[in-house]
Amino acid sequence: MSDVLGITLLILLGALFAMSEISIAASRKIKLRVMADEGNEKAKAVIRLQEQPGSFFAMIQISLNAIAILGGIIGEQTLTPYTSVLVALVYSGPMAEQISFVLSFLAITSLFILFADLLPKRIAMIMPEAVAAKVVTLMNGITYALTPFVLFFNSTTNLVLRIFNVPTVREEVVTTEDIVAMMDAGAEHGSLQQQEYQLIGNVLELEGRTLSSAMTTRDAIVYFDIKDDSATISSKILEQPHNHFLVCDGHLDRLVGSVESKQMLRQLLMGESTHLTESMIQKELFYLPETLTLSEALNEFKSTMQPFAIVVNEYAMVVGLVTLKDLMSSFMGDLVTIHGEEQIVQRDSNSWLVDGTTPIVDVMKLLEVNEFPNDSQYETLAGFLIFALKRIPKRTDFVIHDGFKFEAIDVDGIKVEQLLVTRLTDSEDAIQDEGKISS
Repeated sequence: MSDVLGITLLILLGALFAMSEISIAASRKIKLRVMADEGNEKAKAVIRLQEQPGSFFAMIQISLNAIAILGGIIGEQTLTPYTSVLVALVYSGPMAEQISFVLSFLAITSLFILFADLLPKRIAMIMPEAVAAKVVTLMNGITYALTPFVLFFNSTTNLVLRIFNVPTVREEVVTTEDIVAMMDAGAEHGSLQQQEYQLIGNVLELEGRTLSSAMTTRDAIVYFDIKDDSATISSKILEQPHNHFLVCDGHLDRLVGSVESKQMLRQLLMGESTHLTESMIQKELFYLPETLTLSEALNEFKSTMQPFAIVVNEYAMVVGLVTLKDLMSSFMGDLVTIHGEEQIVQRDSNSWLVDGTTPIVDVMKLLEVNEFPNDSQYETLAGFLIFALKRIPKRTDFVIHDGFKFEAIDVDGIKVEQLLVTRLTDSEDAIQDEGKISS
């Protein structure tokens, strides 16, 4: 009976050490930090153990190997008499003793594999942080008790690792790919709602998108000339009611300042004609280079009190205008805007009318296309068409990519105003035409 109790105790100890090993190794540092921030001291202990795991793993291996050896010795002695009786019922030849030994060995090995290894490790993998927090204090105590053995084996292991130039501690680095993987898992599980998933994805894209994908392009900027008369100013305000207007001297590259439309409204309320005066023009303007990412642009807006910025290229030419609202909309808004002119209009299940200035990242999301060729060379769908054709497109020019046909249907001079994007429903035709350019 004492041998049976000994086997049971060894199995329980083996299960404890197996659970401890897997749970502490598999615990996610992000979740442990959340638990630690909530005041869980044991979570902090687990983090410290993960940062310096050498002594812990040395203790685990010493303990598991000792248990395995003792289990083999005690188990064979305990079970062989019982297996001998069972074998004798069906066989009493010269091999009876060997058969009894093999059966007892298989039985004890199966018990240890099932109850001291597989089951506890499965439990630890299911809820690693919870298990690790429960066992960390006991494991630290056992490590301390086995200090001489732990120091010897841990030092030897570290020496071997240094000889082969292998790091002795784990470096915990959370990459963008790790975050995306967690987002995908959360969305699949249902713990992360679709709207939250899309919002976080848009935020992560801020570092990969430049100002060109969010700004109002140069040709769409409405501005006042310093020499504009009252009728011209009033007409521009009525046609394009913005809060702020740039003021130029002849053309956009000769900026004078900016003016608020409410100052024009004040003139009208006072019964005066709308006109520009020196006092109402704000001379200080906020400039941003077009090479900035949306994330960098947001940081620049944080340090100023300006409502908009003029985007310039390396030659100091104005290429666009961006507002803080534009930047916020780049990750708060949907692919298809609710107010104003829509950039993407779905015609049917397999075709869309897309504005040429639509950011290529939005098109990739809409069509679920993983990549466009050399997408670092352009920001918009029109830019992709120009890049693929190697010239300014004409009407009906098209490019086929990844099973979609991108056709220019509205070209104003050298500007591609609108494209028709069509999904090629015949898979064979799509494969055959892949990468083709037509004009």
